[in-house]
Formats: sequence, structure tokens, C-alpha cells
Amino acid sequence: MQQYVSRRFLSVLLILALLASLVVFLVQCGKTDSTGTDADAASAAETNVPETTQPTATPEPKSEDPYDAVKNYWSEDQLTQAWGPDQVVEHLFFHPIIAYPKYAFYESGASQAQRYGLDDWMVTVDEYKKIIQSVYDRGYILVAMEDVWSEVTDDSGTHMVRNTLMLPEGKKPLVISFDDVNYYPYMLEEGFTSKLVVGDDGEIWAECVDPYSGETFLTQDLDATPILDQFVYEHPDFSLNGAKAIFSLTGYEGVLGYRTQIDSQIPAGTEAEYEANRQKEIEAVKPVIARLKETGWTFGSHTWGHINLAQSSTDLGWVQKDTQKWLDEVGSLVGPTNILFYPHGARPDGDDWHTTGPKFQYLHDQGFRIFASVGVNSFSYIKEDISAVICDRLHPDGTTLRSGACIPEYSKFYDTYEVFDPIRPDLGNTWPTS
Repeated sequence: MQQYVSRRFLSVLLILALLASLVVFLVQCGKTDSTGTDADAASAAETNVPETTQPTATPEPKSEDPYDAVKNYWSEDQLTQAWGPDQVVEHLFFHPIIAYPKYAFYESGASQAQRYGLDDWMVTVDEYKKIIQSVYDRGYILVAMEDVWSEVTDDSGTHMVRNTLMLPEGKKPLVISFDDVNYYPYMLEEGFTSKLVVGDDGEIWAECVDPYSGETFLTQDLDATPILDQFVYEHPDFSLNGAKAIFSLTGYEGVLGYRTQIDSQIPAGTEAEYEANRQKEIEAVKPVIARLKETGWTFGSHTWGHINLAQSSTDLGWVQKDTQKWLDEVGSLVGPTNILFYPHGARPDGDDWHTTGPKFQYLHDQGFRIFASVGVNSFSYIKEDISAVICDRLHPDGTTLRSGACIPEYSKFYDTYEVFDPIRPDLGNTWPTS
């Protein structure tokens, strides 16, 4: 829990820096102050927005794989629009979504700081579904990161290149990534689902514990991964060549809800029992990872310990130890990846764009080529001194939703007024007052 709080405060500093360039917009739009209490907001939300209810669907065996229709939806002769290296490939990322927002915001045992942290950095199920629908309606199509960037060797050496994508006419490319799909214990206590599983139908489901009844059930309606799966099955034209999204995983509390991590601080005398359980968790997550990879999902590193690569205290030795743990405990399960998502959006060596310092060089030596931070647009830059690309991604969450139309970079994806979930605490916003 302490790790969660510290991550939140570190993230606050990042977001303040990222939004500094938007002050003009915020001033122009004005500020609507909050005058109600949390109790008032909870009461209003309960009146206007019903709490998420347990779905009734259950996994049933299927004779055909629905993913085949997604992979084969677009024929080559339909891909007539060239999206060149000078055209932006948009990138949105989400944290795990809140399955039970009323519980998370008002009724869990979390502190006020923790509840406001959820409000800052997460979206609710309802918001997430509306955002996915909106980007689809606006002509975006999911593309795989490996189709966007390639490493090539030519007369000028080995370097990264932005590929020309061939798209259906009128479509715009979009990459989606999900940070921290590890199902940390605090999430289980604050209204989130608890892990991903493969159902009897061969599809990905989320396990969930109802915070009110304590009942454990499977759902495809309360978790970002199966929601996107089902949306793509229903709208196969939303995916290019079967692309889905990227999981940005840490490792210090396992992966995908399975406690696969090595713990050096377990009580003496329990090592054998702990290791036996860890091996069971490893075997249990393998079919989940396999099915995700079979159906268009890919994986990237978020470092093992969610470390801040910009801090001087995070020296090269720490980065080396952390990266090796990620490779041993996570990479060994999900397979090789060339994508690193910076925790806190913090860039190694202070400025990865203009500087190739010892941390960046080491990470490059471990096979990473695409280094993703957080920004106010889907920026990308090919480094000239080393074969790597730096890119930023946008973050739909409470922080940016409360800024509404005052952050125009988000308006191309959705209308904040239609997306914003009124069940959120009444903390004010920077929407226009007229």
C-alpha cells in the first residue's frame, strides 16, 4: 500500500510537469470549484448511476475461434491507404479500470489519498467502454507496435525506422497499452477485478470478487482486457491484422493476477512452501499468456519494481539488478520484448531524447528499442546515436477527464462530457462554465 501511495505522489509531479504547457488552455476555460462533499457526490451518483451489477454470462465451449474472423477481416486489396512515417500513430494508455466505482470512491477501507489516487489515474468501466466506442466511431483502427517500428541495417548503420502502414481507406492508426496489469493487492481491496483466466470457451475472462457479497465469479464486462476482446469480436474492422493492445508489466507482485515473483523476505522455514505455490502460479498463468498472445495481445516491460529511472538514487547497478529480475521472472513467461514503458513516465539519465547515458545504454543492450513515456501528445523521435525510438503516449484518466475540452489533444478521441462518469467524487473540473 505504501508503494502505491509513493507512486501516486511521484506521478503527481510528473503530471504537473506534463500539463504545464496547457496552462493557457486551462486559464481560458476557467475553473469550476467543487462545493459538495464526498457524501453528497456519492448520494447523487447512487441516484443517477446504478452500481455495476454481476454479469450473468458464463464461459461455454465454442466450436470455432472468433479471433479468426478478426485476423482475416481485412483483405490485402482493401488496404489502400498509405500512412507514412511523417503521419502520427496515436497512442493511448490506461491503468486497470475500476469495476465497482461507488465502492472504490466511497465505501472501501482505503484512505482519502488512496481513493483520490484512483480518481486521478484510473477510469471506470463505463468511461472505458465509452472511450473505446468513441475511438472506433471516429475511425481509429488498432495496430501492432511491431508493425509501426522496425530496426534495419543499411549503409548508414543499424537504426530504427517508422514503417509505412497500409490501412483501409478512412482509417487512422491507434496503439493502446495497459500499465500495471498485475492486479496488485490494493486493487483487489478497492473495487477492481483480481486476475485474468482462460474460460471453458477458450476466451479470456476476468476473475472478480464482489466487494459486497464476497462471491467470486468470472466476467467479461468489468475488466479492460475482455472488454476490448469482446469489442473487437463484435467490430472486427477495429483491428488491423488482428492487433489488440500491449500489456506493460512490472513483476514485483507477479503478473496478470498470479503471484509469480520471488520473495526474499518470506519468513524463515516457509521457503519450500512459498516456492511450491509460486511454481503453481507460474503454471497457472502460462495458458493465459499463451491465449493472449494467440489473440493479438503483446507484452512490454514496465520494469520489475516500477522504479523511477530518472532519479539519481536509481543508479546503474539498481537498473541492472531490476532489469535482470524482470527478464528472469516476467520475460521468461511472456517472451522477449523490445518495448520499455517508463514508470512514472520518468526518462533515464534525465533526458533520453538528447542524451544516451549509462542507464539508457544498458537498457538498449538488453534488447529494448522502443522507449515509451507519457506526454501531452503521441510524440515520437528516432535517436540518431543509437538504434532506438523515444515516444510518448496520452493517458485518459481522471486527471485529464477533469480538464475536459481544455486539453484539445484528447478531443480527437472522445467528448469528455459524454465520457465522464458522474459517480466520481465532486472534486471540480476545468470545463467551460458556460
